[in-house]
Formats: sequence, C-alpha cells, structure tokens
Amino acid sequence: MITRTLELDGPVHYMDFGGSGPTMVLVHGLGGSHHNWMMVGQKLARRARVLALDLAGFGLTPLAGRSASVHANQVLLDRFLQAVSPSEPVLLMGNSMGGALSVMQAARAPQRVSGLVLVDPAQPSAEGTRMELDVLVLFALYAIPGVGEFYVKRRAARHPPEKLARGMLKLCCRDLSRFPEELVRAHVEFARERHERMPWAHDAFVQAARSLVMMLLRKKSFRAMELGIRVPTLLVQGSEDRLVPVANSRELARVRPDWTYVEYPGVGHTPMMEIPDEFLSTVERWLDGPGRAAMGAGMRVAG
Repeated sequence: MITRTLELDGPVHYMDFGGSGPTMVLVHGLGGSHHNWMMVGQKLARRARVLALDLAGFGLTPLAGRSASVHANQVLLDRFLQAVSPSEPVLLMGNSMGGALSVMQAARAPQRVSGLVLVDPAQPSAEGTRMELDVLVLFALYAIPGVGEFYVKRRAARHPPEKLARGMLKLCCRDLSRFPEELVRAHVEFARERHERMPWAHDAFVQAARSLVMMLLRKKSFRAMELGIRVPTLLVQGSEDRLVPVANSRELARVRPDWTYVEYPGVGHTPMMEIPDEFLSTVERWLDGPGRAAMGAGMRVAG
C-alpha cells in the first residue's frame, strides 16, 4: 500500500493498494476516509488496480478552498477518474455517501464507469420508512444552517477524538467487537491526527451532510439517476443498518431487478469493515458472473 497525491485545484490524497489490469476506485462515506477500505483493499487488488481516494474535506485531503458538498465532490471524483484512468472506464465501489456519489458519477459521466458496487448506499427513503429517531434527529441538526456547525464543533470540544471515533464506528455497527482491532486502532489514531492537524474537518463534514440530506429529499430526481444507469451493478446491504434502512435497498432492488442484490443478516452499515471476508466473497462471485462485463469493459477500451 502506498499513499499518493494528485493536484486537482488542491491536493487529493489516495491509497494505492496495488494490483494490475482494470482500475477499481473505492469511495468512502460521510465522515470516512481510505481507512474504511483497509480490510479489503489489498485482496481486491488480486482482481484489479485498486485505489481508494479521500474526498475533499475528508481523510488526508484538505478543503483547500474547495467545497465538500456532494455535488462538488462528484466533480472532484470525475476529475480523479480522468487523472488515474484517462483511457478506460473504471469500476466504482462506494459506501454510504460514496455510493450516492458513484450513482451520480455513473449517471453524469457514464463513459467513465464500467460497473458499480454499491455498499449500503445513501439513497432516498422507501415509502413508509424512517431512520431511527436518534439518527433522524442527528441529520436534522446537520441540515440546519448554523446549528449543524455549532453542534459538530461543540461535540468535538467536549469529547476526546478517541471517543468520537468509537462513536462513529458504533453508529455504523452496534457491536464494536465486530470490527477487527487493527481497524478500530487505525480509526482512533487518525481521529487524533485530524483533531490536531485538520481544523477544516468539521466544516467539511457539515457541508457534506447538509448537501446529502437536501439531495436525497428529492427522491424523484435521484431515482431518475438510478434508473438511468446502464452498467452492471452489485447492491449489498446490511439488514441492521441504522443509517440506511434495509427497506431502502429492498425498494431499490425491486426498481432495478436487473441488478444483483445481496443482503447480509445481522450486519450494519459497513460490511467491508464488519465482515470483510464474506464481503470479498460476494464481490468476487459477482465479478466472476454478472460483473464480468464491468471488468472486461476497461480492458477492451484500453486495448
């Protein structure tokens, strides 16, 4: 694994997990970073050249005068894809907000995407479904100008970064013991680094959260993007996800019966961190079956 940097109106950091052949780009979720893929990145590199970027305002990528909104980060993602794979489309794998960004990218620049793996992707709510009350209140706070910024900064001032990191992981999975210890340790250590060296992180988080909420409230327009996707797609979902209720992905799977849908019983928001081996098996089976065309598209273009 090697950390690299691109200049795209400011530095963009990404983890290069190695590998060769078609390019696979991993896109983290809200509050995440390339660390979210540390349990699966090197093994995915057995099938492709695997890169995990940090979006603007997250991980090691500073805002540097840029916006952290989902729309701005989709443009950044598009530029990143052009830079790392100028002559062939890539397979995008996105978790949570990264899943929504991957859908946006495939809809807006389909020529640069050969396939999608959507991991508990942020998406509009299914009919009659709501988040858990505490999670709903949290995102309502983020959405209110001024209130979201105050809440996030006050929380950071009152709690040590270690507690905040563990709290974020617990939001993703009710039982922290499900996460490998090395993964928890990496997230805690990075939380300390972010607290000490990255003052822009709080503003970036609120910008992204607010823009994501506003976009997903427009269900018709987002659904139109999902319906317009014409590449092989794998949709995976944890049944115990507190952030993206399982009903949302079940509804999406009914809308797109041509997609492959896999549901993990008892798993939360981040299968690639909670059950990395099972997640990898799912992806590899898909790549050997319905997703084979996604890997072949890049090689055909390159050839």
